[in-house]
This record gives sequence, structure tokens and C-alpha cells, in this order.
Amino acid sequence: MRPRGELPRSTLSLLFLPLLFLPAVVQSARQQWHLQRVPVVLPLQTDPRPDPSFLSPAHLEVTSPCDPECHRAAPRPSYWDLRELLAFETLHSSGHLTETAVGIYGYDPRADTSPAYLVADAAPPKAPKAPVRRRRQIFGHDGRFSIAGRDHLLQYPFSVAVKLSTGCSGTLVGERHVLTAAHCVHDGKNYVKGAQKLRVGFLRPSQRDSSPSSNSTNHAEAALGSASYSPPSNHKMRFQWIRAKRTHVPKGWVKGNANDIGMDYDYALLELKKPHKRRHMRLGVSPPAQRLPGRRVQFSGFDNDRRGQLVYRFCAAGEETADLLYQHCDARPGASGSGVYARMWDRRRRRWERKVIGVFSGHQWVEQDGAAKEFNVAVRLTPLKYAQICYWIRGNFVDCREG
Repeated sequence: MRPRGELPRSTLSLLFLPLLFLPAVVQSARQQWHLQRVPVVLPLQTDPRPDPSFLSPAHLEVTSPCDPECHRAAPRPSYWDLRELLAFETLHSSGHLTETAVGIYGYDPRADTSPAYLVADAAPPKAPKAPVRRRRQIFGHDGRFSIAGRDHLLQYPFSVAVKLSTGCSGTLVGERHVLTAAHCVHDGKNYVKGAQKLRVGFLRPSQRDSSPSSNSTNHAEAALGSASYSPPSNHKMRFQWIRAKRTHVPKGWVKGNANDIGMDYDYALLELKKPHKRRHMRLGVSPPAQRLPGRRVQFSGFDNDRRGQLVYRFCAAGEETADLLYQHCDARPGASGSGVYARMWDRRRRRWERKVIGVFSGHQWVEQDGAAKEFNVAVRLTPLKYAQICYWIRGNFVDCREG
């Protein structure tokens, strides 16, 4: 008997069938990955730090009253500021902590023409009044889709989504590396409870949970975006867990979380103790929102209001700063740390390719003219952040010069 709320096999087949006969898409310059030379972020010196306490529970959402105008009005960081922000801490599974200073080469902050700095000389905005928190991370109709069936859950790109034992989500970006949000492991003052014995969960749906197979996951994404889709039945989902060996967190988060600009560095990289043996998603430098196909972003994660389910969503990108991308993708706590990605044409590889261009961070609100304005926010992978994360993964800068 078909579980209540799950689409019948014949209906899903009809949804996917028209997609097999879509005309070829003409690759325009606006829908292509534009490779660029990125700077070098190179570790210089590593020193031991006092061991963390691991006392505070992880907060699954980050809030900030600083809106896009507030972030654009922030002073442009100098070269020395950037070196401090991109220095990083490494938490080892033994509980020991180290701090690494970095050098930055091939980057001139004075030559940055990002729109984020067009109003750098403007007067700082007045501190916003604190409105009543409404926690509205669902904007209007809930546009999220629960992914059901082994054929989709274990198929790329849905298979790159993982769950952290602290309650957040993450994305596979290397053979043994997971990209997530910094607040999932560090509260801005110290490492959270569970960070020392952090585990990463890989979804293993039960054998009885099945759905019709598809020749391409592109069809699944397109069908979800064009058809009404009911959440699957509440089958028990199992996770295979792998311990994290190291956790890297930029000092921009550690030092900056006390103010609103700290959200710009809400990302972390986990190194697993053993390879996960799944396909991972490559990193990409975040392009301007207007260059994204349909100006659209998408990500999958484990929202805590749909326990045991992988949840996919997409939406149009909104405003942006040099470090943040604002959007109204529906999400709930638990989805933070998910990799925000886009799919564009790769001229060098001559194929369509998805790349992670950001990390879903959380919720922002600000009161303007007596009305609350709200956003969901992703941290963009700027050239410097790309260079830093790529080095963490590769262990050298030679393989990280183009992004």
C-alpha cells in the first residue's frame, strides 16, 4: 500500500517524462563559470592555545540586526585586518587547540571594486531598535521539498548533504572534508559542547524506502521546482557516522561574533578521520547574483522540523554585499551550515557543473521606519575565503590559484 502523502509512481513518471525532451539550452555568457586568478592565503606560524571548555550547547541559528546597508557601510578591511580575520584556529580530536597566522599574497584590498564598498565613506547607520523576534524563517508559502527514495537520496547532488552531531548540516567538499557554518562548532567565545567528539552523519535510507529511478538528478531538481510535491512518509532514516579529526575556524568568526560583521566569517571546515567514499561538490568563487542562472540559489539540509528527512529548496538571490548573500529561501534551524550552490556551464570541462558558492548561515532582521525587514543569509565564498578553504583541503596553494 502506498504511504499517505507520497506521490504514486505513475505521477512521478509523468513529471519526469517531459524533462527528457527539453530543447538544448544555449549557453550564454551569463550562465558560465568564469575562472579567475585567486590570491594565496598561506599559513605562516602555528602556536598552541589553551584547551577549550566545550560547555555551551550549539545554537542552531544566528541572528543579527545588521542589514545589507549596515554591512556596506562597514569600513573596508586593510591588508593587516584581513590577515587577522583569515588567521584560523584548529581544534584537534584530542581536544588540543592551535592558532595559525597567515600571509596573503597576490591581493590588493585597495583595488577591490565590490559593490559592498561603494558606500564605504557613508555615515555609519544608526543602531536599529530591537523588534520582537518572530523567528520567521519561512516566508509565505513553505517552498521546501523533502527528498524521498534511495534513488534520489543517494544520488548527486543530494548525496553531498550531511548532518553534524551538533545538529547542523554540512556539505562534502573533498574526499574527507565537510564545509559547514562556524556557529555549528563555536559560539564566538568558545567551542560548543560536542565539538571535540564531533561526528558527521551520512544518510542511509531504509531499504523499503524507494521511489522511481531517474537517469539524471537534474530531472529531479527540475521536477521539484515545477510540481506540487508532498513530504514523504515518516520512514526511519539511519545515519552512518564518521568522527572529525580536525576543525578549522577563521579568527574573523572567533573575534567578530561579538559584533554584526562577524557573520561574514561564519564558516568552518571539518577533516574526517577517514574518506567518506562519496562524490563531493567542488568549491567555486561566488559570482555576482545577477550572473546566476535565473538569479537562483539552492541548497539541501536537515531542517529540525522534518527530522530524519533531507530537505531541498531553491529561491531567487536578493541583495548582496562583498561577503553575504541575502535571500528568502525557506529554512529552519538545522539547515544552517548547508552548502549553497549553483549550476552553470564549465567551458574548460565542457559540461554543466554544480559548485558550492556559499554557506547558509541563518536569519537577519532589522527595523526600518517602524517595520521589521527580514532575510535568510548565506556567507559568500569570496576569492580570499576560497583560497583559504581550498588550502585547508588541498594542503598547498598551487592547486588553489583558479576559482
